[in-house]
Amino acid sequence: MHIHILGICGTFMGGLAVLARQAGHRVTGCDAAVYPPMSTQLERQGIELIDGFGAEQTALAPDLFVIGNVVSRGNPLMEAILDQGLAYTSGPQWLADHILHDRWVLAVAGTHGKTTTASLLAFLLDEAGLAPGFLIGGVPQDFGISARLTESRFFVVEADEYDTAFFDKRSKFVHYRPRTLILNNLEFDHADIFADLAAIQTQFHHLVRTVPGTGRIVSNGAEPALEAVLARGCWSEVERFGVAGGWQARAPDGGEIDDRFEVLWRAEARGEVAWSLQGRHNVANALAAIAAARHVGVPPAQAAASLARFKGVRRRMELRGSVDGISVYDDFAHHPSAIETTIAGLRRRIGGDARILAVLEPRSNTMKLGVMKSRLADSLRGADLVFGYGARDGRDALGWDLAEALAPLGAQAVALHDIDEVVAAVRHAARPGDHVLVMSNGGFGGIHGRLLAALGNERDGRADRGAP
Repeated sequence: MHIHILGICGTFMGGLAVLARQAGHRVTGCDAAVYPPMSTQLERQGIELIDGFGAEQTALAPDLFVIGNVVSRGNPLMEAILDQGLAYTSGPQWLADHILHDRWVLAVAGTHGKTTTASLLAFLLDEAGLAPGFLIGGVPQDFGISARLTESRFFVVEADEYDTAFFDKRSKFVHYRPRTLILNNLEFDHADIFADLAAIQTQFHHLVRTVPGTGRIVSNGAEPALEAVLARGCWSEVERFGVAGGWQARAPDGGEIDDRFEVLWRAEARGEVAWSLQGRHNVANALAAIAAARHVGVPPAQAAASLARFKGVRRRMELRGSVDGISVYDDFAHHPSAIETTIAGLRRRIGGDARILAVLEPRSNTMKLGVMKSRLADSLRGADLVFGYGARDGRDALGWDLAEALAPLGAQAVALHDIDEVVAAVRHAARPGDHVLVMSNGGFGGIHGRLLAALGNERDGRADRGAP
């Protein structure tokens, strides 16, 4: 079968393309801007990419067009598909029909932590010899690719609540029909498609309705919004984490939980984790993954021990390089809750004496609408200096005043509207021992490499001047 994917460079659609290619289909695709890293991943898989959505692409005559949710009415290629009565479907529906239909699906849903938790879960199953297939909205460093298809009956999928397509406004995850479901957390997000938290909770309950009675839901018991979802009706076994009587973490010495902790199930120790990840949010992610892996037969003690070998996920507190004792990290955080948690996690790692320079691009649809702007300053207070970037023009332009939103931070923060200005400001402010934390859900104009280059030039300039 030849399938042509519209919106192929998105994390979900790009992963789907890899699965389709591994399943033996001929795969081509197009996007408004064919860009790395997804374009690189796809080209390595032998997938032909076309830049733009020209109507002439119908001449490729694929058996099926698979439509990403970036595509809307008025798109030239989509209009041609409709006018000519050609066969099309959504990405989530294609995944359900062609990949998931005869597999044990382990789905990871929630506002935050989906990518890390799905990566953890796939890793634990792989370590146990189950060789799962997976589709994840990021690249686990242990696998080096965001999706793979195997002969295993187990398949791990990152279950996104965003809408399916312009012709199917249900959340993507409604199509997946998991037997094991992780509900990690839930708060308001995606203001471009959801009116309020209640609207998102309705979609989450649709997901809960699809889990069979013999299935299992692993839910964050400390999240009232999830408890409200389950209270609407639940027909499956539920195990909770983060609360007494469920899955919990405890420091071996009774102190603060850091990079080593015991895993408890119903107050009984089941294993111990010693790993390189940081932050309480990742401890919660680990508990959820261990609990879900147990549902398919992985002993908790074995799973806990395996986490010592987990390398993490690209763009999740990924160290991109160090120059002159200044470290530059890349992180996907873009929601105020994730920003606050990410900074807190880095602070725990480096201690209170080292400085954190936060560099933020608020470019998600929710951020651009300004729904979260009142929470932005508080989410950044854990950083020593804040450099906010907001484009004035183009599709990533903010519809609100970034400087006004950061004003409560006073001299601690500055709002800039040119990436070169951001690079120059960070270069001027940074000093040996600092940690530069770049947060964005986009490419941010390749700022990570530009920062490292600028910091290197600064070091060389000091050496030329004979400065220490």
